[in-house]
Order: sequence, then structure tokens, then C-alpha cells
Amino acid sequence: MTKPVKISIRNLYKIFGDDPQHALKQVQAGKSKADLLNESDHVLGLRDINVDMKDGEITVIMGLSGSGKSTLIRHLNRLIDPTSGEVLVNGEDIMSWDESRLRGLRRQTMSMVFQKFALLPHRTVLENAGMALATQGLKQQEFETEATKWLERVGLAGYGSQYPHQLSGGQQQRVGLARALTSNSDIMLMDEAFSALDPLIRTDMQDLLLELQAELKKTIVFITHDLDEALKLADHLVILKAGAIVQQGEPQHILLNPADPYIEQFVADINRARVLRVRSVMTKGAPEGKVCGDIAASDNLESVISRARGALDRRFRVMEGDTPVGSLTMADLMLALVPREARIPA
Repeated sequence: MTKPVKISIRNLYKIFGDDPQHALKQVQAGKSKADLLNESDHVLGLRDINVDMKDGEITVIMGLSGSGKSTLIRHLNRLIDPTSGEVLVNGEDIMSWDESRLRGLRRQTMSMVFQKFALLPHRTVLENAGMALATQGLKQQEFETEATKWLERVGLAGYGSQYPHQLSGGQQQRVGLARALTSNSDIMLMDEAFSALDPLIRTDMQDLLLELQAELKKTIVFITHDLDEALKLADHLVILKAGAIVQQGEPQHILLNPADPYIEQFVADINRARVLRVRSVMTKGAPEGKVCGDIAASDNLESVISRARGALDRRFRVMEGDTPVGSLTMADLMLALVPREARIPA
């Protein structure tokens, strides 16, 4: 069953400068970002963005610095207004909302986890975790139970009375995550939320987010410049370049079918064995004939290589639960490990 769309972005443009509407006409006529800046001193932030973000999924928006990803996420709660276009939340265009409705959107419908933690240094960990509910007028005794619950869930049981400066960077980001969860919002916006963390702590936070998401099924919009992180977290991946979408879709499909040389360059150095899943490279349909064992459709190719113990003549049956859904030969697996542009035609 198709999941409903939670957030829909339609024909979104953002131009920074003194006369964005005049510049918009130039951009829509085909003027490039570089030419717009050189000729009119306007900056093209976003060009004709169209994305549907489904309920209960993680949409990852990625790109290099200056690609427009942080500008885009700030349109979702109208911290930035577009030059042109629509942002629909639960089917309503929030561009028509007044300040009162926008405050409700930011307090109750959407929460945000920032790159720099954004904790209040003079408030305790518990008070920071309950900040979203405090802004709705609740006293500490009213939000303490909820905030404590989420602090425990993110691994900070017993830290409620401490202050942010007493915590490590990873612990501070866990407080930021607990704060977003305490708000009980349907939508979580995460802008480079883990990029300031050390690699091992970053991996732990990614695992924690996926663990919580498996249970909570939030609609999460996650910004990153790291492709490994994007491929690990995303249900739907959107790749930006110079303010425009280069390619979007299911991450495994993008990895196997890059749309242009820019995407091919992006995915060239990825550990494909660790990232690619059996379901993406298998031959569909219940297999006939001999197989040497069963593997799960969700297994990565690295685990299958380990199962084969170096033998290249193996063929596995692919299972979804108790149902056979396909087969995978080691020959097809090895071919999938080679980037498309590096393959030599037979």
C-alpha cells in the first residue's frame, strides 16, 4: 500500500537579493546560477524543487556545501519564505498561514535537531529536553515525566540534573534528539544533525535514530553532505547541485543507476558490498533448480560474500520472511560491485 504524502514541495524557487522577482524571470528563462550572480548580484538558492516526502519515512537531502540543502529544509517550517512555489504539509499550503498557525506548526507539528546542538547552557538537561513543551506553556512538573522518558530512550537516564557543559558532544546531541522526541511532533527536521560528531559516535547516533524510527515511524527530513550516511538512513534520497535536484529516488536504485556523471562521481568510492542489499541485485521470482542456501532480501552483499567463502559458483535463494522471492548468483553479485562506468562491454 502506498504511503500518504506528508510534505509536498512544488515548483519551489529561492533567490536572494534586492529584486528576487525580476531575477526569478531570468532564472525561469534559463539563466545559470553563476551568470545570475555575475550579472545581477543575486544568488540562486533553489531552482524548481519538486519533492514528495511520505508519512513515516526518512527523506535525506544531500549535496556539497552551497548546494541548497539547508536552505531547502528551512522552507519546510517557513524560517525562510520562497521566492515562488508551494510547501504543503498534510495537504495544506503553509504559505497562506498567518503567524499564529506557523507558531503552532513549529511547536507541535515539526521539531528540529540542529548541527550545533542549540542547547541552553543555563538550563539543565531535563529542562532542555522539555523545552518544546515549555514553550507551549507547560510547567516542569507537567513535562518532566515525558522528558525523562525520552532522555532514557536516547541513553541519558540519570543525566537530567546536569548542565550541557558537563556532557560530551555526543551526549549533547542525544539531548537535542530527546528534545525533538519530547515535543511529540509528527515531523522531525534534522539539519546536519550528526556531522559535528566523531565517526564512532556518529555511527552510534545513526543506529539510534534507525532504532527509534523502526518503532515511532516519524516523518524525518535529514540533511547531510555525507553519502555513506545518506545511503544508511534514507528511504528516499534527494541529491542537490547548485540549488537544483540532480536525482532523487530509492537509494539503492540511485547507486546502481546514477543519472549523470555528477552522481557517478558521488558514488564512485562507496563500499558497494556494505551498502547494496540483496533485493537490489537479485533475479526476481522463486528459483528453480539447485541452490546452496537461503539469504534474506535485506542482507547486504558483504554478508553474502562471507557466506560463499570465496566460491564464485554459488547460487542462493532469496527470502522475504518465509517466502522465496528470488535468487542471486555470485557472478551477478560480483558484477554489481563494479560501478557502471567502469564495466567493460562484453
